[in-house]
Amino acid sequence: MNIWSQETYLKASRFAAQAHRGQLVPGTELPYLLHLSMVSMEVIAALQGDARFDGELALQCAWLHDTLEDTAISYATLAQEFSPQIADGVSALTKDSRLAKPLQMTDSLRRIKLQPPEVAMVKLADRITNLQRPPAHWTKAKTGQYRDEALEIYHALKDANAFLAARLLAKIEAYAVFVEDQK
Repeated sequence: MNIWSQETYLKASRFAAQAHRGQLVPGTELPYLLHLSMVSMEVIAALQGDARFDGELALQCAWLHDTLEDTAISYATLAQEFSPQIADGVSALTKDSRLAKPLQMTDSLRRIKLQPPEVAMVKLADRITNLQRPPAHWTKAKTGQYRDEALEIYHALKDANAFLAARLLAKIEAYAVFVEDQK
C-alpha cells in the first residue's frame, strides 16, 4: 500500500529540518536538508505505481534516517513522535559507532534486512544520492572503498526494490570514473 499522506510527509520533513538545523552536506555550503529531500525523492520515485510498499513507513524513514546517527535525537523520541516501527527502521539505518569502522556497514545491513523492505529502500536511496563527485581530499583508495561499500549495499539489499537497485547499480558504474580520475 504505497499510499502516504502529505501531513505525515510534512511532519517528518519538519522534524528532520529541526533536528539537522545548522548542519551542512559534507564538503559543501548546502543545508543537510537537501540530502534528506534527495533521499525522499528517490523513495517517492520507487513508490510510484507499486502498491506493495508502505509509503508512510518508507518516507518517514527517508526523512529521519540520519537523526539517530547525526543529531541528539534519541530512539525514544522517534518512537514517541512517530512510532516504534519508524524508530526501529531508523535504528537499523544507523551505524553502530561502538563497532570497529570496517564492521559498521555489515552490521547495519544485517539489521536492515530484518526490517520491512521499505527500510532497505531508504538505504538504497541514501547511497544513490551519496554517489556524487567525492570530496577533493579523498584519495583514490578512499573513493574506491566507497564504491566497494556501495556494491556491498547493492548486493545485500537489491531484492528490496528493483527500481532502486537498478538506479544504484547505474550510479556505481558511473562512479567508477571518479575512482579512475583520482591520484
